[in-house]
Amino acid sequence: MQISTINLVHGLTHIWGKWLIYLKTDAKQPTTLLYDRTLLWLAFGLTGIGLVMVTSASMPISQRLLKDPLFFAKRDALYLLLSLGMARITLCLPVDFWKRSSTLMLLITITLLLLVLVIGNSINGAMRWISLGPIGIQPAELSKLSLFCYLSNYLVRKVHEVRNKFWGFLKPMGVMLLLAILLLAQPDLGTVVVLFVTTLAILFLSGAKLWQFLALIGVGVSTVSLLIITEPYRMKRLTSVWNPWADPFGSGYQLTQSLMAFGRGEIWGQGLGNSIQKLEYLPEAHTDFIFSIIGEELGYIGVVIGLIMLFFISFRAMLIGKNALAVHQCFSGFLASAIGVWFGFQTLVNVGAATGILPTKGLTFPLISYGGSSLLIMSTAIAILLRIDYEIRLAQSQAFIRG
Repeated sequence: MQISTINLVHGLTHIWGKWLIYLKTDAKQPTTLLYDRTLLWLAFGLTGIGLVMVTSASMPISQRLLKDPLFFAKRDALYLLLSLGMARITLCLPVDFWKRSSTLMLLITITLLLLVLVIGNSINGAMRWISLGPIGIQPAELSKLSLFCYLSNYLVRKVHEVRNKFWGFLKPMGVMLLLAILLLAQPDLGTVVVLFVTTLAILFLSGAKLWQFLALIGVGVSTVSLLIITEPYRMKRLTSVWNPWADPFGSGYQLTQSLMAFGRGEIWGQGLGNSIQKLEYLPEAHTDFIFSIIGEELGYIGVVIGLIMLFFISFRAMLIGKNALAVHQCFSGFLASAIGVWFGFQTLVNVGAATGILPTKGLTFPLISYGGSSLLIMSTAIAILLRIDYEIRLAQSQAFIRG
């Protein structure tokens, strides 16, 4: 399975190499590369690792539920191909398309979030999925990209109002609040926290006043605390983080099994495919807790490599955002920065839940965890970053030629 995955990634990289664009600035000068090769290889690397790890982690549950040990691996490969197709289309779209479509995207997202409460499928007590034949759509994943596109467009038009008027600062928070209410009805507190933190980060980058942030953070912390206190299962998740061994077969079960996986992995890991915890001791081993299986099979080295790759994706996104703002492509700059914060914070929450630093949340490990909607949306976000970087480099190359 490893060899076929490597061949698949190699072939897809070759195809993408034909799609991406080069430009000769001068007959006497070398070719200028008009895309971020580092970002592209990091994304390919993570999705390749994800396919291998989902295959390894999902075999026991696939065999028990569906009598096919590769069922989830096949579906993950299908979602990966769909993601590459979606990314291919995204690369052809100018960034201005996302700016013009941001309001429509937000309205579609709100409609889907309302629809999932009516006709959605309930899994583990949460109504988050809409079934379209063999494929399930999770509107919560779309809400992230839709909100960040909308906020970036809003800041381009109203940045002066955001910086100087409290009402201008509250307007985008009102939109986020509407999405938060619909997400909490599912319920999905994890996505709400990601939206809240990323929205604050974008507003901070736009130059909003510090006292507004302090007031909003106070309100946000109070609200989240109230939401935790009023739901017994959330309270159990919080208290289990402090001492999961107090109830290792109850509220602390997932965390204790996750910690056992890390303990068994040590430095070099048990070897690919040799996890014990994935044998249905650790629930959601191929989704929310795939990071624990990486730790058990690939050890400390595998964990560090995965985290470094995700760190550099977030770093490259923030750098692309900085470069876009420097050439006055404000929408691109805000959107790229939002994607960087989103990837980084979601990684922090997933890793924190797996290691017992934060309460358990149903958030995927970016580009690695099994989840079709998450992979599609995050692959689209990576393609948007590549397109933003391409437009920046193209503008700079044209300016260089004219000079």
